[in-house]
Amino acid sequence: MAPDGSARPGKTAAAKQKPVLVDSVCPHDCTSTCALEVERLDAHTIGRVHGSRRNTYTAGVICEKVARYAQRVHHPDRLQYPMKRVGPKGSGQFARISWEEALDTVAEQFIAKAAKHGGETVWPYYYAGTMGLVQRDGINRLRHVMKYSRWFSTICVTLADTGWVAGTGFKRGVDMREVDEHSDVVVIWGGNPVNTQVNVMHHAMTAKKRGAKLVVVDPYRTGTAEKANMHLAVRPGTDGALAVAVMHVLFKEGFADWDYLRQYADCPDDLAKHVATRTPEWAEKITGIPVAQIVAFARLYGSTKKTYIRCHHGFSRSRNGAANMHAVTCLPTVTGAWSQLGGGALYGHTQMYPLNRTLIEGNDHIDMSLRELDQSRLGPILTNDPGALNGGPPVTAMLIQNTNPAMVCPELHLVHKGLSREDLFLCVHEQFPTETAAFADIVLPATTFLEHDDFYTASGHTYFQVTKKVIEPYAESRENHYVICELAKRLGAEHRGFDMTAWEIMDETLKVSGMWDAETNFQKGGQDFVKPFETGHFLDGFETPDKKFHFRPDWKRFGGRWQDMPDLPDHMDVIDNATPEKPFRLVAAPARTFLNSTFTETPGSLSREKRPTALIHPEDCAALGVKSGDKVILGNERGEVLVHAKPQDGQQRGVVIVEGIWPNKHFERKIGINAITSADPGWPNGGAVFHDTAVWLKRA
Repeated sequence: MAPDGSARPGKTAAAKQKPVLVDSVCPHDCTSTCALEVERLDAHTIGRVHGSRRNTYTAGVICEKVARYAQRVHHPDRLQYPMKRVGPKGSGQFARISWEEALDTVAEQFIAKAAKHGGETVWPYYYAGTMGLVQRDGINRLRHVMKYSRWFSTICVTLADTGWVAGTGFKRGVDMREVDEHSDVVVIWGGNPVNTQVNVMHHAMTAKKRGAKLVVVDPYRTGTAEKANMHLAVRPGTDGALAVAVMHVLFKEGFADWDYLRQYADCPDDLAKHVATRTPEWAEKITGIPVAQIVAFARLYGSTKKTYIRCHHGFSRSRNGAANMHAVTCLPTVTGAWSQLGGGALYGHTQMYPLNRTLIEGNDHIDMSLRELDQSRLGPILTNDPGALNGGPPVTAMLIQNTNPAMVCPELHLVHKGLSREDLFLCVHEQFPTETAAFADIVLPATTFLEHDDFYTASGHTYFQVTKKVIEPYAESRENHYVICELAKRLGAEHRGFDMTAWEIMDETLKVSGMWDAETNFQKGGQDFVKPFETGHFLDGFETPDKKFHFRPDWKRFGGRWQDMPDLPDHMDVIDNATPEKPFRLVAAPARTFLNSTFTETPGSLSREKRPTALIHPEDCAALGVKSGDKVILGNERGEVLVHAKPQDGQQRGVVIVEGIWPNKHFERKIGINAITSADPGWPNGGAVFHDTAVWLKRA
């Protein structure tokens, strides 16, 4: 056994030696992108993982799941060699084959399917199992060169990105390191960093210990909310109404900074007139937050300009998430908080890096005439919904890397039905025998982030970081870049990137982007792209054509159903509202020690999370005759799931929470929570809506 009780291949005497600390970076789908120090015991073995202090945002702090990463990298269930299917789809029955046979088979199938249906029948499918730019995004180089169906990335950030950019013009914000010493009020809105971004919590609690007030806006009493001075438990999808009512109070009670508004905002007079009718009484009916609490929050927020809002990805899980995010970003503009050290807001920084991605992704080969398919609508796509197929042929061949859609996609019944199609050829490149891999025709073993080179943007902080391999690849596992390049050779795809190593791509990309070369970046622990105060706080103008913050966004620029968007910040009532037949609103929130489907296999995470559980208001439990531990059924027109009940206060009646994307096999009916979430696209132009679900709830 390795440290932490995890199994590993071949225990050696070196494991007893003092470990060598090796620098690395966390690759997982969390905006912290933590700098790490990894205990290397020998060329194949790691011990504990620690946060590095060379990155002043990480500041030595990492989450418990990554600290125990030895449980993943040395897990006995890791895939060891390529396999081909020998049983029914979904059965998990496979036989060992060579890498040559596996890659030859994939290429032959892609060529045959394209010959029959055209190149768009092939759909390379990926997401954020690693956030490394070479190992994650290199699949697009193969897509673009081969003219396969294009990729519309919607499952995580589309809605929140749209809402943030609608007002500010660009995805960057105020450096969160400022809150440690300068913020008087810190607002965590739409996220639970105790579970998902421990570094946000570290900086927020540093400010709180200094005397700053901490406010949390979230539908239930999370671990983050328990640490707050004030918790606003809004009904899911009503954040925009709360923000607008707060603006009503700010204007009415003299907290609006009219000098700032005249200089930096597009239409402050129109906004003030608009929110005059959006009273706290109006908002209470929509949000469920009492008038007194709305007013108290508004007064606290307006009492100082050193207010900092940390917006999170909860906005990206609701049909009206873009409108809600935009409404919240208006608050620091009304008070002029953007102008102060420790004031303003942050959602993400990813657009600040001057990175040329052409070599990584093959952007010099994009054909915009090819159809684009929405990753969140995998179920409708694979069951041949004409609208989801976007005017093209059926998808009959896929390569899946870095994601586990048989667990994480909405409308799982449709996803599983589509993945079971005998005419669909599926290759899955994975670290573990996931539920998606069980549907595959060919399964390929993948490296972990410790077993290959890569580089990373961040979103929660401002460093760009380069990493090197820490240990040798396990068994016959190969990096994503290797698979893409080997398939390219067999398919006749020509691009410089296919003939380069990952390190060579990284180094050239950084040089043509005017950034530090790869070795310099690695040695220095990352290049910090933090903006000077004036730029970081938008005092030299927002990133819009007129340099002003837009209370009245140009929604048309985002396409889709832009005509439906509110002219000025408002409650956009397009959510899946509760009905007499479906009186509960479900939030499928992140668990503390899972990260989407990652870590659901590690002993430490399984021990902490225990089992799929519905958190239900005690009064709802009493009305239903449900006690703690009882089995309950959540359902709607898409399906049903069976979970265990746990009464919990701190949320409104009619709100039910199920934390964590548990593997389907952990549910008694062998189907997970995403069986009842919707693949409907959010407004204006797509985005998954995992927290926007009306359900019935009854005793099993």
